[in-house]
Amino acid sequence: MMKQREADESATLDMTTEEHEGGGRKPSGAARYLVVVIALGWSLFQLWFAQATLNDTLARSVHLAFAMALAYLAFPISHRADSTRLPWWDLLLALLAGMGALYLFLDYEGIAMRPGLPLERDLLFGVVTMVLLMEATRRTLGPALAVIGLLFLLYAHFGPYMPSLLAHRGASLNKIISHMYLTTEGIFGVPLRVSTSFVFLFVLFGAMLERAGAGRYFIQLAYAILGGLRGGPAKAAVAASGLTGMISGSSIANTVTTGTFTIPLMKKVGFTPEKAAAVEVAASTNGQLMPPIMGAAAFIIAEFLGIAYLDVIKAAFIPAIVSYMGLFYVVHLEASKLGLSGTPRSQLPSRWKTLIEGLHHLIPVAVLIYTLAVLEQSATQAAFNAILTAMTIIAIQHPLYAAIHKQPLLPALRRGMEDIYHGLINGARHMVPIGIATAAAGIVVGTVTLTGLGQRLLELIELLSMGHLIPALLLTALTSLILGMGLPTTANYIVMATLTAPIILELGASNGLLIPAIAAHMFVFYFGILADDTPPVGLAAYAAAGIARSNPIQTGIQGFTYDMRTAILPFMFLLNTDLLLIEGVKPGGFAASASDWIWIEDPWLMLAIFATAMLGMFAFVSAVMGWNIRRAKWPERALLLVISFGLFRPDLLAELLNITEKRLMWLPPILIYGALALFKWRGTHQPDRDDPLKAATCEA
Repeated sequence: MMKQREADESATLDMTTEEHEGGGRKPSGAARYLVVVIALGWSLFQLWFAQATLNDTLARSVHLAFAMALAYLAFPISHRADSTRLPWWDLLLALLAGMGALYLFLDYEGIAMRPGLPLERDLLFGVVTMVLLMEATRRTLGPALAVIGLLFLLYAHFGPYMPSLLAHRGASLNKIISHMYLTTEGIFGVPLRVSTSFVFLFVLFGAMLERAGAGRYFIQLAYAILGGLRGGPAKAAVAASGLTGMISGSSIANTVTTGTFTIPLMKKVGFTPEKAAAVEVAASTNGQLMPPIMGAAAFIIAEFLGIAYLDVIKAAFIPAIVSYMGLFYVVHLEASKLGLSGTPRSQLPSRWKTLIEGLHHLIPVAVLIYTLAVLEQSATQAAFNAILTAMTIIAIQHPLYAAIHKQPLLPALRRGMEDIYHGLINGARHMVPIGIATAAAGIVVGTVTLTGLGQRLLELIELLSMGHLIPALLLTALTSLILGMGLPTTANYIVMATLTAPIILELGASNGLLIPAIAAHMFVFYFGILADDTPPVGLAAYAAAGIARSNPIQTGIQGFTYDMRTAILPFMFLLNTDLLLIEGVKPGGFAASASDWIWIEDPWLMLAIFATAMLGMFAFVSAVMGWNIRRAKWPERALLLVISFGLFRPDLLAELLNITEKRLMWLPPILIYGALALFKWRGTHQPDRDDPLKAATCEA
């Protein structure tokens, strides 16, 4: 236990362990403890702020000061720099960055009294802070977001020299700095507000659950239940990644956490290294789609639209479950094509024993859901309650275990306190890139409000898409994938939601389709997530390939093939908002206003929507994989695509058949797909002996 404690302390003090967001520093001596003290102070401040009445703008200033300071202390200037030494200039930059972010806190009343009339001191602090923010972004997230922020600043200043379609009057340097730094329209805007109010607490909650052992429990439970099925370890990877995604909210962290265990098991039962890694990537990228914790971008969706986070969860539920069930089917078909079996039951842990031993890990999640759904309290309060519950479980689980096994209680109590301490520090560590990303992405939001870029982009996309919605959606999806190769999901969503989500709504309205705003924002959110496994820069694919020792490009291509089932969903729920449980918009209402959305509340209709969407996903997966109980030829694959579209859009077939009852319009496409499946199932009794894969499948 002593060795484990020392290892844990080393891992915690190593504030800059090599993370998916970028390389880290491993300082020693006093610098090591300085990083820990600042990280611990950040977590304690956020817990205090969750119950305090501090002005929200002041809290953003403090939040960014912690993030900026840790960015310079924890991330070296380059990957080649000495990771064990903290140079004096990084200490100085951390101090300057922290003071620049804190300036709004220190002179809040003075700044408020002189709107639009900044002092030279204000502008000086603004320049220093913005430059240091760009460098902090480069260190923690890579160059992409820093370059994008710089380009938007240049656009704001050199507007008159832009092409005519994008030209504007231009803004002076003083106006740009004042707008970006001294108002809540830029760096300290909505994204940073969400990071301060909601995201930190949910990240801290995930860190606490992970420290309590919930991540390990989810992996073991999934393996115990599903490991014996055909391709069992791969199905366990899907389930484990879905459960872990609820607490991590990061596709790459999810890949590393679960992939270390599941990828070797998948290879052991017969998956090739590329396919084993690709399954883990596809499962992990979808972790950010899983309610109740969907990654930082989901909270920003709620804030941008002015709706409750519970409404985001409600809208995201069916697409998330359908996407994961689709991946289960992908894995099943892949295992069938390869003729694989599962892990023998004798080699698997007991299902019930595994379930019961870690059942207490689900209590904090239940508290979170209860606070949100039953008590209808804010997401901040829900996360705070869940964190306190997780801390309580961490504090008592070691003493309880010691009492049952008649071991000394004092070391067990100390162990629980240490776990809470490490969880607080790990939560701050995971938040550094998110806090920096939301501040840097605020520059993009600020540029749009300063220059009116949104209207100019609408004209450009209308020109390129010739005013049609589907080409505009394809352009938006492609842009999200390209941007996502260099941006984290949160920053990608902020950029694309600011620039393109309003365009989707306007083009939809001009095409006679009144789209609820959440559908457009979810569209952008989905494709930002899919960028994590899009070659050639899919970071999750690289992480999984490192574990599987596979080719990262081939892994990314295979993973994106598996994720095509997710890529089809945003188009479907834009064209059929029933999948988001939104029936439409009230007559005379506005698509952007949540109060005007008509939510579906009939439980039988919800069940019909879910079942039909599930079958539609199965049909689409069969068409893409070329396997429907057994090998599917091209005519059958084309038919499956048609059936899939009919299942996702049953209203079209119902209109042809003159079916007006909404609960009945789902029946015809289900019957058509059922008839095709029955035909294929009967055919399995007469295998084609010339095709060994067919024969193997039938025998299995």
